[in-house]
Amino acid sequence: MKAIAKSRWFHPLLLVLWLLIGTGLRLTALTSKTLWSDEVATMVFSLGNSFRTVPLNQAIALSTLLQPLQPNPQAGIVTVINHLMTESTHPPAYFALAHLWMKLFPADAGLASVWAARSLPVLLGVVSIPAMFGLGWLACRSRLVGQIAAALMAVSPFSIALAQEARHYTLAILCVIASLSCLVVAIRTIHHRTYLPVWVGLTWVIVNCLGMATHYFFILTLCAEALVLIGFAINRLSEIANFKTWWRIYAVAAGTAAGCLVWLPAWQHISSNSLTQWIYGGDRSSFSWLEPISQALAAWITMMFLLPVEVTNKLIVVLSALLLLFFSIWTTFILYRGIRIQRMQPESSLAIQVLGSFVLGAVILFFGLTYTKFPDLLSGIRYNFVYFPAVIVLLAASLATSWHTPKTQAGIRLPSPQGSLSILRSLRIGGKKAVVLIWLMGLLGGLTVISDLGYHKPYRPDLLMHTIQKVSQSPVLIAINHYNHIETAKMIGLGWEFQRNNALHSAASPQFLLGHQNCDPTPGKECAALTALLQQTLPQLPRPLDLWTVNFPAPVNLEAQNCFSDFPSWPQAHGYDYQLYHCPKLVK
Repeated sequence: MKAIAKSRWFHPLLLVLWLLIGTGLRLTALTSKTLWSDEVATMVFSLGNSFRTVPLNQAIALSTLLQPLQPNPQAGIVTVINHLMTESTHPPAYFALAHLWMKLFPADAGLASVWAARSLPVLLGVVSIPAMFGLGWLACRSRLVGQIAAALMAVSPFSIALAQEARHYTLAILCVIASLSCLVVAIRTIHHRTYLPVWVGLTWVIVNCLGMATHYFFILTLCAEALVLIGFAINRLSEIANFKTWWRIYAVAAGTAAGCLVWLPAWQHISSNSLTQWIYGGDRSSFSWLEPISQALAAWITMMFLLPVEVTNKLIVVLSALLLLFFSIWTTFILYRGIRIQRMQPESSLAIQVLGSFVLGAVILFFGLTYTKFPDLLSGIRYNFVYFPAVIVLLAASLATSWHTPKTQAGIRLPSPQGSLSILRSLRIGGKKAVVLIWLMGLLGGLTVISDLGYHKPYRPDLLMHTIQKVSQSPVLIAINHYNHIETAKMIGLGWEFQRNNALHSAASPQFLLGHQNCDPTPGKECAALTALLQQTLPQLPRPLDLWTVNFPAPVNLEAQNCFSDFPSWPQAHGYDYQLYHCPKLVK
């Protein structure tokens, strides 16, 4: 075995194994999950289309609703950027790349291919596996750390969930990995009082600018890196004016700042945009101030572990949650012990200090913003891409110490055997077994994601479609309180489910009504304008008819239209608060 490990082909072949596992996990059941509104928006803008072509305040056919998902041969990258910058709040780098990528694939039943839209994030997610090997090796000068980092990235539930969405997060993760690599090199030059190579500095600026052009929250990565550099500067106050060690880093900072300021005009309009108001909507009354802590813990755990916690069987949910908590605590002790050992190693101590400080700085930034300005920031688990690669490298470095530690020394040593921690103390699983067990637990988490037993899509049009399919025997009108293009995307996602399932029993396709009446979307507040729109629309449609209202602020009174509400206990469909009204055939 030792002879095999010393072969020059061992590490390349092992990395290929992680690539094959990671690719297989990310491609499995890629199109089986529902298409939720953010993915719809990504596809529409990447095609060079606009949501504004969908008619409002009138009943429209399914084909009209789905028109923004049709390929647009006349659209170019300029069109993509124009629609994105006028209708959305995201920077354009990923959308321009996705536009070129999706042109390589034929349409699917007249619509853009969902497989094509999701396969680009898969490809970028697969690339992150060898990229993590590179970061692990560069940081700790250890191929073992690099291999463990690549293996963990291959099966990470968080990484797989992001890779299976038609979104820009896997590109952002690659930018974080590249930027952190440059940071590690820069800190080493400071430590050894040498020049930062020009090509590293230029690469760092380009990567940082690309990161900002991919996702605006990449600025949190830059801020965390700045905190690390400031910390090193404070420790070396006598050297910060030294041209050889610092001025090229100052130049990188200036170039990065210029790349960020380009987006200042766009940022000025984001805070007042209706698309971003959700992030300000958290409530800090009562005990809700504890929610960000639980949300952060959920994000940290699911970076590596996940079990079926989003199933209908409550017993399975409870058992999965308890096992996840137990296993996470056990892993935390291994992580703590391994980091302490790595900090005593001359090859890795500096990198561990850099990455540990980076993660700490990023977490402080997240909590600071959550408790001061953006109460719902941490509810978006996906935003933890900002520091996710650094967490994986730290975990890999910790596990590398266990790999070379005999079992008798690798068991978890706890200060006290009292309470539930005594159970952990009795589990003297260490050495290579601990590393393998943690990786297998990560693999189980990856399988949980692709089986749709965890990391569900935030909005579930598929569940609403199945309910309508089960209940409605008459022609259907689905009406939504339209606030911005998110509601249009929600309806397109629902329409896509109807088209791919051919779901209605009736011969007629469903019709859709996007009621844009400037109504307050707050639940419980009635909107006379929406009721008036329905009263105006219903007489134009044949009877009998089933009216399904979605995300209406309050129930509407349609007795004058001979439509009566149906109030059973409907199954929940996240993102779709719905109600059924039966409109029987009028008797003359």
